[in-house]
Amino acid sequence: MELPTPEKITSLMSRELITDRFFTIRRVSERLCDPLVVDDYLLQSNPNCSPPKWHLAHTTWFFETFVLAKYESNFRPHHAEFGFLFNSYYDAIGERWPRPVRGLLSRPTVAEVYEYRRGVNDRVVRLLETADKRNRSLIDPLLELGLNHEQQHQELLLTDLKNAFALNPLAPVYRDTTHPSVGSTPLKWDSFPDGVRWIGHDGNGFAFDNETPRHQVFLDPFRLASRPVTVEEYLSFMADDGYQTPSFWLSDGWAACQSQKWKAPLYWQQSASGWNTFTLAGVRPLHPAEPVCHISYYEADAYARWACARLPTEAEWETAVLDYPVAGNFLDAGHYHPIPDSGGGQFYGDVWQWTSSPYTAYPGYRPIAGALGEYNGKFMCNQMVLRGASCATPADHTRRTYRNFFPPDARWQFSGLRLAKDGEA
Repeated sequence: MELPTPEKITSLMSRELITDRFFTIRRVSERLCDPLVVDDYLLQSNPNCSPPKWHLAHTTWFFETFVLAKYESNFRPHHAEFGFLFNSYYDAIGERWPRPVRGLLSRPTVAEVYEYRRGVNDRVVRLLETADKRNRSLIDPLLELGLNHEQQHQELLLTDLKNAFALNPLAPVYRDTTHPSVGSTPLKWDSFPDGVRWIGHDGNGFAFDNETPRHQVFLDPFRLASRPVTVEEYLSFMADDGYQTPSFWLSDGWAACQSQKWKAPLYWQQSASGWNTFTLAGVRPLHPAEPVCHISYYEADAYARWACARLPTEAEWETAVLDYPVAGNFLDAGHYHPIPDSGGGQFYGDVWQWTSSPYTAYPGYRPIAGALGEYNGKFMCNQMVLRGASCATPADHTRRTYRNFFPPDARWQFSGLRLAKDGEA
């Protein structure tokens, strides 16, 4: 997420292209809300989630705050209080409404939030139309950051809404979808030799600052599973008392398992006829060949120990996918749920894959100056890295070096696991 200086800019995307990209991504957020009724826009199921209305407003606040406020002549905010209501965690910007109670904001109304989005959209386009080349060289990187930020919130909008709908005894259906029904791909082990590897973003195209700087690491020989762990395989862990055997678990993980009474992945429901799971298309039977989903880092680590394996480091994961295209089951496909592996390895899409790497800075990392420096750097504590994207991640938001991160007990994201082992086969 390095923001280039004017001297570093050699070419700019045309106004037409960046305007089209701006509206295309902004419309996706609104299309994701098409299935909602007005009552759904205020749902907040837990302090880690946010209501759909807040996601729509916050992503708009981002453009207003970091683009318009800095570069628009005679800037005036759309509403004097929106900066307080829709700031997320930027302490340098000022005070904000508490995250755990965003669902209490019945006002502004849904209609007013959409009006806010339209107003800011129009002002951004006018700014692009009037900006000279020097200002464009400063504005365009902020717009690209804002659009990638909005894509992050598109995924969060779906995961947060799923968490809220899952609590409802009526089991609401967000959108009917089809789920490909294919059998399991046999698990194989791919071997990788030891050696020095380059890790991190190479500077071509957009990246967040936490993906940089590119640097070298030494890796011992390792093996990586050819696909993520499936539902069928995870059921074997459960049948072998995986949730009742403390020796499989980290101490903190066992404490979380006991205190939160985990017996299965989030959204799994046991009935007389077997296991079902809640999806954005409603409740349906588990598909044994799908990647297991909605598990915490602690559960992923426990499964790996039970399987006499381990989780890969993020450097191992990034090295292993070097020759794989960024292709898979993303938000764009409209499944909104993991699907079975068709033989491509599922490195991208379907489920975010927990790694054993704590979320820390790369050697030489420096956050960018100002409030935007709070975007990633200040969260580099007590979080674990996930790689690969999910079925709710936009396809063009996905890349090999992307570092997602969540606390180790987080389960409401589309998170699964891929196994690793030491040494060569």
